[in-house]
Amino acid sequence: MSERSDPVGVRRRPRVRMAATAAALTFVAPMAACASGDDGGVPTINLYYPPEQNLQQVVDRCNTEAGGRYRIVNRVLPREADEQRVQMVRRLAAEDDGMDVLGLDVTWTQEFASADWIREWTGQDRAEVEEGTLEGPLETARYEDKLYAAPKNTNVQLLWYRKDLVPEPPTTWDEMISTAQRLRDQGQPHQVLTMGAQYEGLVVLYNTLVASAGGNILNDDGTEAVVDDGAVRALEVLRNFATSGVTSPSFSNATEDPVRLEFQSGNGAFQVNWPFVYPAMQEANPELAEQVAWARVPGVEEGTPGRVTIGGINLAVSRYSEHPEESFEAARCLRNAENQKFSAINDGVPPTIESVYEDPEMDEAYPMKETILEQLRDSAVRPLTPAYQSISTVTSAILSPPAAIDPQATADELREAVAAALESRGVLP
Repeated sequence: MSERSDPVGVRRRPRVRMAATAAALTFVAPMAACASGDDGGVPTINLYYPPEQNLQQVVDRCNTEAGGRYRIVNRVLPREADEQRVQMVRRLAAEDDGMDVLGLDVTWTQEFASADWIREWTGQDRAEVEEGTLEGPLETARYEDKLYAAPKNTNVQLLWYRKDLVPEPPTTWDEMISTAQRLRDQGQPHQVLTMGAQYEGLVVLYNTLVASAGGNILNDDGTEAVVDDGAVRALEVLRNFATSGVTSPSFSNATEDPVRLEFQSGNGAFQVNWPFVYPAMQEANPELAEQVAWARVPGVEEGTPGRVTIGGINLAVSRYSEHPEESFEAARCLRNAENQKFSAINDGVPPTIESVYEDPEMDEAYPMKETILEQLRDSAVRPLTPAYQSISTVTSAILSPPAAIDPQATADELREAVAAALESRGVLP
């Protein structure tokens, strides 16, 4: 993946951008210090985590609670997901003991577990993580029926629509397309805007359509490419959408932020995108924001709700950590309910613990929290396999451009390519 498929920043996106810039500028210095020894006998727990503006406050709180038994140091990873993964994979492959707690994209847990780079969560550690955590995020943290990570935050896309143009949100993609075509014929803003470039965002869109159609790309244990009838139906929907005349002319090159900007400029009637678009729109175009509402992403078949692909970050403990007990404790603290609520409100990263959504403090930062939670309870995950990176690469290439899809022929090509990608069992940079 060349870019994260679930941008953070539901509430404070401009500050998150500044944090990413600061992380890039300070990248070299922290790396030089990452393997430093423990300070005065107090174990140092090195946390490697993507840029998150206010995470240091969570780290400080956990250090206070540790009472001197250990000290967490936040080592900020690069902004781009590819760079994050490359850095961690290379160091873990070298059995680097300077890494303790790792913030993994939800698509990496199986790869890292299969390579024996991260430790299994067992006993009370596992029980504490599983209690009250939504099943979708938990599914991304498992490998071969064992838990290898603790879900810290998650994310889902929503359907954003112009309520001044559309009184009720569409429940299927066909309905959304026909509504957009009617608006077009009336000379109204009509475009359906979402991500169609050859990258992870296109894979997320396709995976959502596959799950919504009741299909599968892999078999249940992730060992065989199936690309079944539901996956073919998803290809039909994607092709029909791309050729419907209601997409942006830039659809086949569109990524998250350009999609946000195009909708924000008033060109769209619908947008399928992550929740970060909400605060950005309020700031940049408050008049338009007053006319925008949200709903579940449409389904494929009438009467069957859409199932949306989740993103997020899982916390894992390195196999080579010299302080595994303290690392598990630190990870539990970083993702406990109170700290998930803090990160949700201040950094816009949706919680994985269901009870956090019920907290009244979430209301202002997440007015769409009920819709987010509804989708999380019935979410879709991307194929769970150590070879996901390879599968994602070949899938995005075969699906691009979406207008050129020939459903059955593309399905056959995809099945063959995914089967070959499974043999790689993950890619070591």
